[in-house]
Amino acid sequence: MSPWGKLFKWGTFAYEAFLALPFIGGAFVVANAWLPLGVAFLLHAVAIAVLYNERGPVAGNIIGVVTSIIAFIPIVGWIMHAITALVLLIEGISSARRTPRY
Repeated sequence: MSPWGKLFKWGTFAYEAFLALPFIGGAFVVANAWLPLGVAFLLHAVAIAVLYNERGPVAGNIIGVVTSIIAFIPIVGWIMHAITALVLLIEGISSARRTPRY
């Protein structure tokens, strides 16, 4: 994976992990009028484009797009952010050990 692919994979993981913090992430989203969910949507969309072009793992970012759409529901959003962060973490670790698919 290229440096850009790694940046987007680990960057979206860090953002999702922050939003998954029970009260801090929720307060951040509500205080900014749900704008962070739009930012997450755009980050995941760009990450999908970059990783798809590199033939990298995109499943976590696809889940992230879905999470960004339905995360306005309080408890569901928290659970979805946590699941997305976990999947992105697993993909980031496994792709660091994997040779590129050509």
